[in-house]
Amino acid sequence: MTATRAVPAAGAAAAGAPVGDRAVAEFLALSGQALPLLRRWVGEEPGCGLARGLLTLATSERMSDTVLKQQLVTAHRDAQAAGEREASLVYGVFLHAHRQYRLTADHLLAHFERWPADEVAALMLDAFPAGGDAAYRARGDALVEQQAALAGSDSWAWTSCLASVRAEQGRVREAHRLAEHALSCNPRSGVAVHALAHAEHELGAGPASTRMLDAWLAEDAGAVQLGHLNWHAALQSIACGDFADARRRADTALRREDVGMRAATNWRLMLVGQEPAGRSDPDHVRELLAAPGGMAEVFHTFNLALALAVEAATEDLEILAGRAAADPRPDYHEVLAPVLRALAHLTAGRPRAAAGTLAALGGQAERVGGVRVEREIIQDTLARALIDSGDPARAAALLHHRTTTRHHHRYENLLLAPR
Repeated sequence: MTATRAVPAAGAAAAGAPVGDRAVAEFLALSGQALPLLRRWVGEEPGCGLARGLLTLATSERMSDTVLKQQLVTAHRDAQAAGEREASLVYGVFLHAHRQYRLTADHLLAHFERWPADEVAALMLDAFPAGGDAAYRARGDALVEQQAALAGSDSWAWTSCLASVRAEQGRVREAHRLAEHALSCNPRSGVAVHALAHAEHELGAGPASTRMLDAWLAEDAGAVQLGHLNWHAALQSIACGDFADARRRADTALRREDVGMRAATNWRLMLVGQEPAGRSDPDHVRELLAAPGGMAEVFHTFNLALALAVEAATEDLEILAGRAAADPRPDYHEVLAPVLRALAHLTAGRPRAAAGTLAALGGQAERVGGVRVEREIIQDTLARALIDSGDPARAAALLHHRTTTRHHHRYENLLLAPR
C-alpha cells in the first residue's frame, strides 16, 4: 500500500492550490487562515461532506448539541456519496467531536490500515493522549512513528507529528532536529514550532527560544496557538529569571478562559517568591469546577486546583481533594487527591506534610495527565516543599537533571534556595 498523497505546504507556496487543499494545509499548520478557508470551502462546495466535517471539527466546541448533530449528519451523508475514505474521515470527526476519544483512536487505527499516512486523519491524533490511558498513548506514538516512516521525511505534517512524539518521550535533541527539518519544509507548521518549544524548554534555551517564538508568531497574529506559545515563552523567561516578561506575557496574551496556563505561570512565579501576573477570579474557578465538565478530565481539574492554590484557597483545595478521593476513577482517588492535598498543605504553611504526600506518589504523579512541561510543576512543588521543610539535599537531587542539562536554570536555582 502506498501513502496517501500529501497536502501542499501552508502559506504562500500553496496559494494556487485548490481551496480544499489549502484549507487542510492551514488546518494542519494550526494557522489563523484555517477557519476562513474552511468556511470558504464549505461555501464553494456545500455538498462536500469532508469540508463540512472538518469545519465542524474546528468549531465543535462552540456548537450546541443540536447544531453539532445536524452538521455531522449532513457531512456524513455527503461524505458517503463521495467515497469510503471521506466517509471514514467524517465518522472519525463524529467520534472526536463527541469526545469519544478511545473510539476515535480505535477508528483511526483501522483508517490508517486502509489509507496509510493520510494527513487529513492526522488532524485527530490528539484522541490517543486524550483518552487518558497510557496504553492508548503508546499506541498513538507507535502509529505516528509508522505513518511518518511511510510518508517520508518530505512530509512536513508527519515529521511535525513525530517531533511532538519525540519531545514527549524525552528524546529532546531528536525532537529538536525533526522540528527544525519540518520547519525547513514548511516554516508555518504550528505543530513543529510547538514541538520545538517543548524541546527548547527541556534544554533551557531561554531568550533564544522566546525570540524564535516571537518571530514565528509575528508572521500570523491569528495563529491558533498564539496564547499557548506565549505561555511557552513565559516559561523560558521564568527559566532565565526574566520574571517581568513572564508576567507581561501572561497578562497580554492569555485570556480569561486560559485559567490553566495563567495558574501554571503564577504558581511557578510564587514558588520562587516572585509576584504573580494577573490572577484568575476565584469565583470563576469555582464555577468551572461546579460545571458539568469541571471534573470530567483529571488534568483539567488539576489546572483549576492550581488556580485555587495561587489564591491560597486552602479550604477549597481540601474540599476538592475530598471529592477526588471519593471519585471511583483510579487516577482521581489514587493520584489527583493526594496532589490536591499537598497543594492544600503548602498553601496552609505545612511544607513537610506536602513533601511527604508528593514524595509518596513517586512516578505515579504522571497519571495526573498533561505533557511533560505541564506535569513538571508537580516536581517544582515538591522541590519547594522539601526546601521549606529543611531537606535541601533531596531537593537538589530531585532537580539535578535540570540544573545540569538546561542552559538557563535560574528558576531551578531559586527553587533550591531557602526563602
